[in-house]
Amino acid sequence: MYDVIIIGAGVTGSAVARELSRYRLKTLVLEKEEDVCCGTSKANSAIIHAGFDATPGSLKARMNVEGSRMMEALSKELDFPYQRNGSLVLCFQEEDIPKLEVLKAKGEANNVEGLEIIKGDRIWEMEPNLSKEVKAMLYAPTGAIVCPFKLTIALAENASINGVEFAFDTQVDKIEKAENGYKITAGSKVYETRCLVNAAGVYADVFNNMVSSRKLSITPRKGEYILMDKKAGDFVSHTIFQLPTAMGKGVLITPTVHGNLLAGPTAEDVPEKDKINTTAAGLSKLLAQAELSAEQVPLRMAITSFAGLRATEKGGDFVLGEAEDAEGFFNAAGIESPGLSSAPAIGVYLAEQVAEKMKAEKKTEFRSERKDIPCVAQASPEEIRALIEEDPAYGNVICRCETVTEGEIRNAIRRPLGAKSLDGIKRRTRAGMGRCQSGFCAPKVVEILAKERNISPLELTKAGGKSRLLTGVLKDNGSDCERGEK
Repeated sequence: MYDVIIIGAGVTGSAVARELSRYRLKTLVLEKEEDVCCGTSKANSAIIHAGFDATPGSLKARMNVEGSRMMEALSKELDFPYQRNGSLVLCFQEEDIPKLEVLKAKGEANNVEGLEIIKGDRIWEMEPNLSKEVKAMLYAPTGAIVCPFKLTIALAENASINGVEFAFDTQVDKIEKAENGYKITAGSKVYETRCLVNAAGVYADVFNNMVSSRKLSITPRKGEYILMDKKAGDFVSHTIFQLPTAMGKGVLITPTVHGNLLAGPTAEDVPEKDKINTTAAGLSKLLAQAELSAEQVPLRMAITSFAGLRATEKGGDFVLGEAEDAEGFFNAAGIESPGLSSAPAIGVYLAEQVAEKMKAEKKTEFRSERKDIPCVAQASPEEIRALIEEDPAYGNVICRCETVTEGEIRNAIRRPLGAKSLDGIKRRTRAGMGRCQSGFCAPKVVEILAKERNISPLELTKAGGKSRLLTGVLKDNGSDCERGEK
């Protein structure tokens, strides 16, 4: 019997877990994938929204602004990349300038600081590459960018070191009300809990509807992206939006905290909750929309494309809190954009509700800080020398594109909730994120993973499940592969 079970180890579930770890509660996170950050949290715009777009008085507006204000301090506490670069919303028609005024007024109603409408030459002084068709733009200086992988992993690791348990490869099949809470069936296992937090992303409606008569309906909204090389990273310095529509905030162009350039997303409602393929039509639409914002977007420098799903609930707002007719069942549903920005605030909001329900006491021994894996690519020569003196593996570069060393990869495997797959390594260290997209470093990463986990390389996966990297051995050269099938 657990005090609290959280379904979903994305950024929302991990934020709730981290905040609940402040209390004397026996807490478990159930995740159907092999790692944290495997759903929407790994495929998004990596933007911390200022909060001018959400409807005043909505949960989206409140959580967005509170989460945005929390993010910088949280990044220092949990050691993940964050940069306040500001955002711009472009207007291409004189008659649409009043729409910028409406956005500004909404932002001010949401208590967003520093909003300003900019016209004339100052537009191109701020961003020289913007289209000459821009007539005005809304400037939000509190907009920021973040690493969504590092944020989610930091929250989950901190929850883990403070006592929260995680069960991966555990897909929830059924939830039933029980005498003292809920019974959760996941394959052959049955878990019992007094309180349940539903942070299951695009599947949150499925679990809510198992126990509540207030039915939710979530439509997956697919967004496709193009990521460009670091040579294109200084094309813009701000996050560039276009005026939003009913389908979202539109295609953006933004630098990333790692120095790349990102364009996207498109917006297409799809029936499948796991359809994350890119399409020729989607990418063509993305390219056309991106080129409205700026002249000569360096799309030829694209190194990869990807797609993610947003959990769009028909009510249009976040669904947060205890279900009216399901005592002890707490929803974090419909967490679409600005969900990443809102995650820290949602974590506090729900954890306080659950703790009050459970009459839980706060710990005196809670550890609020966490250190990330040392990053050789960003370290000074003195710091690199110190790392190598402590562990020579930090001098062995495995990923040339991102300058990731063997020491960093080993660290990623050995730390709390360590990496088990190629993508797990990639999200924690950036090995494979660069120009060659793991074409050079993958074999060496596989070798390190197999050795650290003491398994055959034939058992390793790209991203868990059936995504096996190797099917067999063609030539026995006395390597670690000889432990696998030949």
